[in-house]
Amino acid sequence: MMEAALLGEWPHLGYVGSRLDRGSLRRGEVAALLADPRARACLVAGESIVLKRRPGMADGPGAFEALFALEEAAALGGRTGEACLLGLDGAVPHFVLPLHAAALAVLAERPDLFVIDLRSIAVQELVSAEEIGQLATAKAMIAWHARRSFCSNCGERLVVAEAGWRRECPSCGAQHFPRTDPVVIMLTVDGDECLLGRSARFAPGMWSCLAGFVEPGETFEQAVRRETMEEAGIHTGAVRYLACQPWPFPMSVMIGMHAQALSRDITIDPNELEGARWFHRDEVALLLARTHPEGLTAPPRMAIAHHLIRAFVEGRDPPRG
Repeated sequence: MMEAALLGEWPHLGYVGSRLDRGSLRRGEVAALLADPRARACLVAGESIVLKRRPGMADGPGAFEALFALEEAAALGGRTGEACLLGLDGAVPHFVLPLHAAALAVLAERPDLFVIDLRSIAVQELVSAEEIGQLATAKAMIAWHARRSFCSNCGERLVVAEAGWRRECPSCGAQHFPRTDPVVIMLTVDGDECLLGRSARFAPGMWSCLAGFVEPGETFEQAVRRETMEEAGIHTGAVRYLACQPWPFPMSVMIGMHAQALSRDITIDPNELEGARWFHRDEVALLLARTHPEGLTAPPRMAIAHHLIRAFVEGRDPPRG
């Protein structure tokens, strides 16, 4: 088994770093919070985030900031009338402002700014873990608002309330709240081997854990067993929770599990996977270290799949945030 030291320090799990007080009791004070001269905001347009370069730093990990002074964010095109409160850093309010996609081309030309997607920000660790965590909430909330313009009960246009955390129907009085969809992601283990799969949408050579949405009336453990059977034809028994991760693509939470295999013969669902196979612990360590002789890899360090796989290789649970 690979020595833990060869993999280095345990990496940070992406999107979990925010330590803001979500300020749920102050969401009715949005006008006063927006008027606070200390207020800060990030800018989101669909899949794109606007970052600010730190002076004197070469592009790379930690070379950018995601938060602007609120006045500066508004001057760049952020719509303060649709601001959503992310929370409070002490007494300082943090917001996300939606940005019209048409503004991105202009901002991308500025040498002091950088327009990029959230997944790339996390993989490349371009901003601090704290800011990546805030961006996860920001992107998810902007995605929810983009999909919730009209009342699903009567069709009337909705109005924003509670600092962006509720939409209300002026016609029928219905209230609409952000939703988060639970997804189980699991590594099935049999002794010194684990089951990894490949989807056609993965990067070339990458193998990962199986995953799937939790269905109504289903426990997380039941979802693990059902999805593993559906995707790979493997029966599983005991299921153990390890960690979870917000996944703002668009609004999910990944519940990370290890499952004990009860069978070995693989039958894949070709609609879900293009391949699945058993990997020995030593070979999986090479995937993590990106030194596999066939060029095979595991998911990036920020992904919960990486943490579930590494926990198997090292025989220990990942640290929890």
